[in-house]
Amino acid sequence: MIIHSIETFSVAVPLTKPFKTALRTVTIAESIFVKITTEDGFDGWGEAPPTHVITGDSLGSIQFAIDQVIGPHLLGLDLHHSERVFQKLHRSMVGNSSAKAALDMAIHDLLGQLAGLPLVTLLGGYRDTLETDFTVSVNDAEEMAEDAARYVGKGFNVLKIKVGIDDIEKDVERIRAIRQKIGNEPKLRLDANQGWEAKEAVRAIGQMEDAGLDIELIEQPVKAYDIEGLQYVTMHTHTPIMADESIFTPKDAVRVLQLRAADLINIKLMKAGGIYQALKINALAESYGVECMTGSMIETKLGISAAAHFAASQPNVTRFDFDAPLMLAEDIVEGGITYEGRHIRFSKLPGLGLHSELMTKRFFRKG
Repeated sequence: MIIHSIETFSVAVPLTKPFKTALRTVTIAESIFVKITTEDGFDGWGEAPPTHVITGDSLGSIQFAIDQVIGPHLLGLDLHHSERVFQKLHRSMVGNSSAKAALDMAIHDLLGQLAGLPLVTLLGGYRDTLETDFTVSVNDAEEMAEDAARYVGKGFNVLKIKVGIDDIEKDVERIRAIRQKIGNEPKLRLDANQGWEAKEAVRAIGQMEDAGLDIELIEQPVKAYDIEGLQYVTMHTHTPIMADESIFTPKDAVRVLQLRAADLINIKLMKAGGIYQALKINALAESYGVECMTGSMIETKLGISAAAHFAASQPNVTRFDFDAPLMLAEDIVEGGITYEGRHIRFSKLPGLGLHSELMTKRFFRKG
């Protein structure tokens, strides 16, 4: 299975409602799709959305990295020697984790096809299905409460609430309003997206704990670089704290784990550079007794399919944040995972379960 060609395509899909966090507002999901074709005619697919304020990657930088730098190093390599391929992928360019993730997905898709197995089975096959949460964007308290009630009405029993904008009292007000609207039964996860300082985070979390708002976890309360601040929040609160933007690489994970700076880790393929590195981060976390969540950026079903196959294969990944395709006005991906409300199910087709011939015939504006 020799890599014969690598192509990139630009795609864009509107969201049904703007996605707002402490870092950005997104109205259109833009991505670079990549297709790797082997000499014997197999196609593997991957995706990389630009997330300027998190990964630092743009549409242009992703496309250039794949087309002009990393991709040429992969041409002619044999996927039967996958370790060599992944080593070449990660050593050919510093950073550019999103571009690497897209290529990594496509390679893993091909490896599943080579083995004749769904990727989730090839990677370990721990679960057959997943349940995703649904994200409530940060807005005023009343709008967030209405959104939360609507998502609960659709059957989602875990909500991820975006906070971290304005002063801390408004964030507490937002959570109070949501609890008053939906009651105590649905689980709430809060994501501050680096929007708090360490001491105010402790104060806000303490207020929510005292009010009995029953928060399952708090994700990335402080700036990504502030590992000491993350440790401070973890040590001074009862609510579990999850590291997200603080961890891109296995080395980042080692530092957080050694300092006990977080109770949980959110692994995203766009930060890790794909499944190859995500497996290492998860194994490190598991060795420290730290569970992981797998999340995503604003991606189509292509990128989420890869992330879901990884997450379902690993027992230490216990939480799943794969709602992005449900926010899009259109599903442009042929095959892959399927959604039944909050439940995610996997195709029995090999690899990512994509219908490559239909994907190839779809109109993409070529990069």
